[in-house]
Amino acid sequence: MNTTLPAALEIRPLAIPATIDDPTATDFVAMVDVRNRIYEEISGHTDESITAAELLPHYQPDPHELRFMWVILLNDEMVGRAGIDLPLEKGSRTAFWEVELLRKTWGQGIGTAAYKLVERTAREHGRVVLQSWATHPAADGDRLTPPTGFGSIPDDHAARFYRRHGYTLEQVERNSAFDLKGSFARLEELLADATAAASGYRVVQWSPPTPAEFVEGYAWMKSRMSTDAPAADMEFDEETWDAARVARHDALYTDPGRLLLVTAAQHIETGELCAFNELAVGKDRTEATSQEDTLVLKEHRGHRLGTLVKCAALLSWRELAPDSPRVLTYNAEENRPMLDINEAIGFAPIAYAGAWKKVLAD
Repeated sequence: MNTTLPAALEIRPLAIPATIDDPTATDFVAMVDVRNRIYEEISGHTDESITAAELLPHYQPDPHELRFMWVILLNDEMVGRAGIDLPLEKGSRTAFWEVELLRKTWGQGIGTAAYKLVERTAREHGRVVLQSWATHPAADGDRLTPPTGFGSIPDDHAARFYRRHGYTLEQVERNSAFDLKGSFARLEELLADATAAASGYRVVQWSPPTPAEFVEGYAWMKSRMSTDAPAADMEFDEETWDAARVARHDALYTDPGRLLLVTAAQHIETGELCAFNELAVGKDRTEATSQEDTLVLKEHRGHRLGTLVKCAALLSWRELAPDSPRVLTYNAEENRPMLDINEAIGFAPIAYAGAWKKVLAD
């Protein structure tokens, strides 16, 4: 790696505009464009692209998170970005970050320069657990296995970058896709079987804004995502969700015209929401769909509720977003119960990501 930085390198804070039409939005729009180009370079497809207008709400001030973002320019061309998110839960010691560069800039020390800024910011805010994720495309050669023993990734450019900066691979995640243009016969069979097994539950569905009668239950389930999903040795703060946080979450979809479908299982006797699945697509309904959070509360497991909400969601999605070609989802490789459901439904693996962690010395 070249240790002499290019003279024409500039790393500057990203100005966050109030609206996408604001005269100050130029850098933000360019940042989203380079983000999309980088993701396409890594994956070979555009399924993870997003418009600047749809991403902007995620960068507005958030009472639960402090976000820093920088853009990286070389010869006045934007070639990458770096960012760090600091959860504001009481006593938090974690930080989540990314450094992303176009491939043509690799090997010049630019990523290391950006990472130093990320780590310095973490230290300034008292964060000692730094965590990051990266997609590792299939490649020949040596492979790395996390301590969980589940899955592996190639020892590629990104892996070497993390290890050079003191990170350890903690978990492998599987990126899977489901073909929305294929047959739904298997889904219908699985839904019928799950409905019979979950006789004490019913399916409820909504799109934002979340109906008042479901806000409390939805907030509780969202809070459990930070504690109940398989995380290996990665660290997550227990999140507190209330009606205001649910409303802000809903607005991330409604404000830019995205579509979100929440499918939940409700315990009939108590009215408690006890499992849920989220499907989302951009304002352009021909884009790929993202399967976002899915969870079954621990005390309600064993009733096939995961299969129930996933199948019900996908069957409804066929009507809501008929032009979306596929659904993308991510699951920890050790999360065999959820992978079993996905595989039975017809999700097929298309990529793998590594979860990386470093604990800073005092």
